[in-house]
Amino acid sequence: MLALHALIEERNLTHAGERMTMSQPAMSGALTRLRKQFDDELLVRAGRGFELTPLAEDLRPVVAEAVEAAEALLGNQRDFDAATSTKKFSVSMSEYAMTVLSEPLTRVFAEQAPGCTLALDPLDVRRDQVETQLMRRDLLVAPLGFEFPGRTQPIFTDELVCLVARDHPRLRDGALTLDDLMEMPHAVAEFAAAGDKRRPLEVEVEDKGLGGRNVLVQVTSLLTLPFAVAGTDMCAFVPSRLARRCVEILDLVVAETPMDPVRITEAAHWHPRREKDPAGVWLRGLLYDVAIHLEDQLD
Repeated sequence: MLALHALIEERNLTHAGERMTMSQPAMSGALTRLRKQFDDELLVRAGRGFELTPLAEDLRPVVAEAVEAAEALLGNQRDFDAATSTKKFSVSMSEYAMTVLSEPLTRVFAEQAPGCTLALDPLDVRRDQVETQLMRRDLLVAPLGFEFPGRTQPIFTDELVCLVARDHPRLRDGALTLDDLMEMPHAVAEFAAAGDKRRPLEVEVEDKGLGGRNVLVQVTSLLTLPFAVAGTDMCAFVPSRLARRCVEILDLVVAETPMDPVRITEAAHWHPRREKDPAGVWLRGLLYDVAIHLEDQLD
């Protein structure tokens, strides 16, 4: 059952073997026996990786529930003691979330769990990768609104502000008009994970009649927007925490606009099987404490 669970979740013999503390040949042997047991391939080659067969997809929730019940029955869900544990946690974050969370999170983590390690990785927001990361990471941190699978816990909010060059000719008393925003070129961030779902900024832009604005530059990361705007006649809407870090070094200013406030929320996402895991519960609690401090700073 445990081998089947690992193979279904990891979809990779090497990763499943690492999870089970088994060599790849041993894991391959387990897969062979499972295929014979179910009279089904379970995992089939797809490029460099594997995909689940329809039967394996049907088995996923049943196997996960059975393993969870067995662990609870056998007492495998042991309490987690941060002060003495040597667990390695892995968290994937959006680049923007990493600029906000990495310093306070790693500092508090080191204070409360000195024997543990925390690996922070960039988040791959492609739809076909999110579920894999959910299975392999203790947490994902990404914006709300992309409808990622799994459980969700909001962490911190931010507000989008308009960045322009400090000497921008359209600035009047530090402000831009709707006509300015319609006529001047924009730099925007586009995300593959968004799909057809409109993000809050897009909704506000259309509500203000700016749907036909001049988008001159598109990037795939919020972090690059201030650099794209610096020294140009473009504008870009970025989170205020990011703007505060960039305005001085890039000679930018935050311009007032007639736009209504656009708020964004970064959230923690985790696989349902980690819902009651003591270590996962502790990490989410730690992240919540860090988030409270961040929200106080914004206020």
